[in-house]
Amino acid sequence: MEEKLELLTTESRNEHSMQIDTAKPMDILRIMNEQDQLVALAVNEVLPEVEAAVKFVFESFKNGGRLIYLGAGTSGRLGVLDAVECPPTFSTDPEMVQGLMAGGEGAFIKAVEGAEDDPELGVNDLKALDLTKHDTVIGIAASGRTPYVIGALSYARSIGAKTVALSCNKNAAISKEADQGIEVIVGPEVLTGSTRLKSGTAHKMILNMISTSSMILLGKAYDNLMIDVHVSNQKLKERAIGIIRKITGVSYEMALETLEKADLQVKTAIVMIKTNTTKQEAEQLLAEANGYVKTAIQNVEK
Repeated sequence: MEEKLELLTTESRNEHSMQIDTAKPMDILRIMNEQDQLVALAVNEVLPEVEAAVKFVFESFKNGGRLIYLGAGTSGRLGVLDAVECPPTFSTDPEMVQGLMAGGEGAFIKAVEGAEDDPELGVNDLKALDLTKHDTVIGIAASGRTPYVIGALSYARSIGAKTVALSCNKNAAISKEADQGIEVIVGPEVLTGSTRLKSGTAHKMILNMISTSSMILLGKAYDNLMIDVHVSNQKLKERAIGIIRKITGVSYEMALETLEKADLQVKTAIVMIKTNTTKQEAEQLLAEANGYVKTAIQNVEK
């Protein structure tokens, strides 16, 4: 924790943007775009580490556990953002994927000064969630040295929860506190130290990968279609009807009628149509197949 900030990659000056303060608007955009193109390549380098995190999360979900993201500032906000998108996309319980921020929920809008510097706050936030050994905790910190994250990861490991540390610096302090470190090296930022840029982009990509992959493994996709989308408004209802039609080939009217009979549960509607069963029968088939639609249909076709 005593290392000098300027020695970190995330705090280094980018030689390609030294004159950005006097550049024309299009030149600024080109510099940023060229640097952003390096982010996906950096993420590609850490895919094995990301895979390990996905396996942790999937095992947690199978055992009734949760995925908990936590961080400070941009890192914390990215965790919250990924977490809150899971219920509408995958019809998950809001408790299943959660995001914690140093300073509490209010810090999402307005920074809480000093909150990230207290490791005990991270511990207390996890205790407030009644963290168990079945959960997976992913600590996010571009610098890799945030005390709030270090304290939380250390506590999570002490009770047997799986832990992942996501940072943008080699040999990050938070990696030492986790079962799996993911150190995605995107290089210096266009604006020195502004880790909401390349670092934030890399972290968003990785968090999207972790949550989406885990949900797909749970059976929440059919081919590349979102079959567990939460139908909470007209737009999503139309999307659900489209998904049902793509999979079953039925008319718009038939898809709509079945979706409504299935209480707006897309999975159930698909199984009803594909197996010519009632809502109750389709739900039983899905239960026997652990929620995997293709398996439920194949079990009838055998």
